[in-house]
Amino acid sequence: MNKQDLIARIVKDTGVTKATAGKMIDSTVDFIGKTLKKGDTFAIVGFGTFKTSIRKARVARNPRTGAPIKIAKRRVPRFTAGKGLKDLVK
Repeated sequence: MNKQDLIARIVKDTGVTKATAGKMIDSTVDFIGKTLKKGDTFAIVGFGTFKTSIRKARVARNPRTGAPIKIAKRRVPRFTAGKGLKDLVK
């Protein structure tokens, strides 16, 4: 499933227009991104929790040359599925 499939499903289930459904999805994704950027968590009970964590700095290798590359520490997004979502997938 991709974004267009999700928009079509929202249109079918709710009767809103495609443009409105697209704006709703964009707004939700934007809000989650801004929340994570501030360092807060975003949780939907039964679905899951979005949060950030810190990846430590490390040394990796360039696969072509084998030369070491320093990778700086950074914040990355994480998602943890909630009980409701886990039960649906079983």
